[in-house]
Amino acid sequence: MNDIFRGELRTQAQYLLSGYQTDAPIFFASARHTMLAQGHYSSVAPAQSLEALNHAVLAAIKQAKATGHPDPIVVGAIPFDGQNPACLSIPSSVLRAGPLPQSLARLNPQAVPCTIKSLPEPQTYADGVAKAVEHLKNKDLDKVVLARALDLTAAQVIDIPKLLLTLAQRNAHGYTFAVNLSASPEPRILIGASPELLLRKQGKLVFSNPLAGSAARSSDPVEDRQRGEALLQSAKDLHEHKVVVEAVAAGLRPFCSTLNVPAHPVLLHTETMWHLSTEISGELIDEATTSLTLAAALHPTPAVCGYPNQAARDLIAQIEPFDRGFYTGMVGWCDAKGDGEWIITIRCAEIAGNTLRLFAGAGIVAASSPASELAETSAKFRTMLNGMGLVHAGEV
Repeated sequence: MNDIFRGELRTQAQYLLSGYQTDAPIFFASARHTMLAQGHYSSVAPAQSLEALNHAVLAAIKQAKATGHPDPIVVGAIPFDGQNPACLSIPSSVLRAGPLPQSLARLNPQAVPCTIKSLPEPQTYADGVAKAVEHLKNKDLDKVVLARALDLTAAQVIDIPKLLLTLAQRNAHGYTFAVNLSASPEPRILIGASPELLLRKQGKLVFSNPLAGSAARSSDPVEDRQRGEALLQSAKDLHEHKVVVEAVAAGLRPFCSTLNVPAHPVLLHTETMWHLSTEISGELIDEATTSLTLAAALHPTPAVCGYPNQAARDLIAQIEPFDRGFYTGMVGWCDAKGDGEWIITIRCAEIAGNTLRLFAGAGIVAASSPASELAETSAKFRTMLNGMGLVHAGEV
């Protein structure tokens, strides 16, 4: 691909971003491509499990092809609990372009006046971490992920297209998304900038990029690099990361003829966080295996739930005082060939009118410190808070 053509694709991607409106089924941008869905052709039928949902997706694509859709693709969001309703549809059309340019003009967003309420309160969250650590020390669990939420109420309706633009400007290396969760005229939007690829399938090739083990970044370059290097040497974080990578590899192996799992993680950074990252790649036994089949085999990974899965789910239900909804679920797409891309729904918020709920979580292992995990969630909130211009939102 020559530089002129590559530049044209990036210009087209910027056009898709600037053309986003809240009635679009999905906007999705990665380091590989940008897509903007338009119109509503049909919905995917509700299902009570991820396996049933995969069948419903295949049925919806088949029906759309039979009724004349030239290129049906399923887009949308799937919740943390696969027994809860997903929000998946086939749009009338999908506009595609290359990745967004990294040279997007970076504007400092004007702060949105709002009230902020923690759910639970910070000390209650720290107490929940301490409770989880006791379970872990008693060998009931290897890891559990505990989340917090912030409920924001703004003085005016939140400008969602502007927030999406700001997130894209500040997170060029991640996955920027907005999904319309509502069929009513008043939109309810799931929006965010996730750093984590759950699963990408292209022909016979499959990729996953689990992240686990995190540290907040510093504005001082020397301190920032030291924090990254300390994370790379942290026994606690390396153990947390290993649990996740082994679970992802185990989920993919039954589908793959070859699977490459690096022995050691590397550092990945966003604007606000350092992460331990492992890029897993493989070749499928059967090219007809869909991206959603593979994603369902991994979801939820220990990166967002814990391990063992059911014990972690039970403890989450005991400690977290809210329903996660689509947080720590997945957002993405699957086409008629089964190719697709699904990311883990983190660094995100749900917006309706002038209200917004942010989410952030931390992976808890036996060596975890309640104060440190609380600080990690506060740092993760910064992706969305910074996007709203709330860089001095106080202690959250």
